[in-house]
Amino acid sequence: MTITFKNVTKKYGDKAVLSDINFSIESHEFFVLAGSSGGGKTTLLKMINRLIEPNEGQVLIDDQDIQTINLRDLRLQIGYVLQQIALFPNMTVLENIGLIPTMKGWSKKETRARVLELLPLVGLDAEKYLNRYPHELSGGEAQRIGILRAIACKPKIILMDEPFSALDPISRKQLQELVKDLQKTLKITTVFVTHDMSEGMAMADRIAILKDGELQQVGRPQEILNAPANTFVADFFTDYQQDLSQYKLKNLEQALARHTFSEETPLAEILNSLEDDAHE
Repeated sequence: MTITFKNVTKKYGDKAVLSDINFSIESHEFFVLAGSSGGGKTTLLKMINRLIEPNEGQVLIDDQDIQTINLRDLRLQIGYVLQQIALFPNMTVLENIGLIPTMKGWSKKETRARVLELLPLVGLDAEKYLNRYPHELSGGEAQRIGILRAIACKPKIILMDEPFSALDPISRKQLQELVKDLQKTLKITTVFVTHDMSEGMAMADRIAILKDGELQQVGRPQEILNAPANTFVADFFTDYQQDLSQYKLKNLEQALARHTFSEETPLAEILNSLEDDAHE
């Protein structure tokens, strides 16, 4: 599914938090919204499932204005993953993942079969975890369950709002790789908010950079890195570029010995592996 923002503006009183936003997200694309705090990333994300409504402009999914789509139907076809995992504490893993299928009228047998199918995709033994409660899970395990809950009904779109920012570096890296693999396998249009440019560079097909509610640049990670549209974008990438300066050829040789990379592996992903190694 494609997503299009057309002349989107959002105001609270006289303050504009988004100003005349125009861009499109391609079907099956992993699209990252990045920028400084208060730039409008999460507001833009929440417009896709109508948690926030624009004052002006349109949000379209496959060229259809989402205002013309039944709200319940719209949200049931969009997965949503938050930084605050928000699993229901009184529900088992089976019940948490199966929540949306149950709401859509799936039978208990169908729901259980779907959960058994999903758990191995995130490296969790189905029989071991099926009847556990959230308090029996680690942070990384709980976030995996949150991701599976979001994709349980095979949504066409998934929204992710800084989902890994509270995790330790190793768990974070593992989940970045897992989500990227899932997204490629399931071909879900994914919109991902982050303030971490290393994360954005590693995961994105394309990135939109926002500042004070205004769109600064949209492009592929390397394109933006090579040709920033303005000083803000260049400065925003400064920390990422400084991170590169700490790595030497010997670090790259060590990474190649420890990990399997293809010719198509993005450099950012290789550098993330180096960072991961440093935390081990």
